[in-house]
Amino acid sequence: MAKITFVEHDGTEHVLDVRTGVSLMAAATEHGVPGIDGDCGGNCACATCHLFVDARWHARIGGPDSEMERDLLDFADGANEMSRLGCQIAVSEDMDGLTVQLPLGQH
Repeated sequence: MAKITFVEHDGTEHVLDVRTGVSLMAAATEHGVPGIDGDCGGNCACATCHLFVDARWHARIGGPDSEMERDLLDFADGANEMSRLGCQIAVSEDMDGLTVQLPLGQH
């Protein structure tokens, strides 16, 4: 289990206890975190789980893992070097304390 903080674009924080192996997208949608849509259900096909990994965690989490994720991020509004798709990040115990920021919108 890891404690993950999702920060909405307006600064509202949602602190979740997330089971190991669950994606950030699934955790956010299961707990009703506004700003993560997950329209494709976690199949890396839509980019509606775009988020920004906090700079303090970026080296540990890393950049996009696949060409598909990189391609989808090209279409995400406001994507930058901290951008990832939440469906592509599986939570591990060493992610306890991770903070991610959510964009203004996903579409």
